[in-house]
Amino acid sequence: MFRRESSIPLRCSAAALCNNLSVLPLPVRNLTHFGVVHGPSAQLLSAAPEGVPLAQRQLHAKGGAGVSPPLITQMYESDGSVMVYWHALGSGDASPVQAVFARGIAASGHFICVGEGAKSRALGVLRYGGMGFGQKMLKDCVADVVTADDSGLLCVWRSGPEFKLLTQIPGFGVPCPSVQLWQGTVAAGYGNGQVRLYEASTGILHVQINAHARALCALDLAPEVGKLLSAAEDTFVHIWKLSRSPESGSIEVEHCHGECVPDTQVCGARFCDPSGSSFAVTGYDLAEILRFSSV
Repeated sequence: MFRRESSIPLRCSAAALCNNLSVLPLPVRNLTHFGVVHGPSAQLLSAAPEGVPLAQRQLHAKGGAGVSPPLITQMYESDGSVMVYWHALGSGDASPVQAVFARGIAASGHFICVGEGAKSRALGVLRYGGMGFGQKMLKDCVADVVTADDSGLLCVWRSGPEFKLLTQIPGFGVPCPSVQLWQGTVAAGYGNGQVRLYEASTGILHVQINAHARALCALDLAPEVGKLLSAAEDTFVHIWKLSRSPESGSIEVEHCHGECVPDTQVCGARFCDPSGSSFAVTGYDLAEILRFSSV
């Protein structure tokens, strides 16, 4: 069971974007950092365990020049105090009237992977030293990146100087806005409210969950305990327990908790710690981050 804790106020409301919440717990410093996008800017907050906001920064995107500006990636210290790096990926083969925008970003080893919203290039890769990421072992190979598109096509990659495509899992005409990778399993959330679990090395479907009544907007994993969080536009957040059967090797799923966030178009949800004992939620036009903790 989870209970509602005190909310964290925002200077501006969250934009209606899928996965519009990032959480970085820092147990050594007894702090948690939150990130939320609003228009062309991002809000970064530092909060104490009881939810008291300690600092809040507004970070603005760098503007490009010309008719078709490049896609610019900016990297900051975790508290937003210093911009440590920025990079213009460029518009590739996109026409002057075709928009180029980011659809997702993830770290893998020494690489930052940026999913682009133009057909000219599906995955932009930056090399950036000092960025760690837990790799997932898949039989004879290592897969650590999963991408998805508006058709629901999933691609499983191994990062390195040259990214290698390991598996393609066909889509079925429904957008997939959020994906996660856990112990050789791909968890994918779709626009029809389904959550599907695939074997990353073969693309075999383990489980299909009719989790939500409307489009899914966020997935997250608590890697230490195998908990999966799903959130959707139906105002519900669900938590599932994943496990692998020792006999058959198949993935088993148990529903642990469901939380309704009434009168809210949920757009982001994340666990606040690796054990999955707390989570946070953002909503469109909602000027606060909602917090929940286990009891």
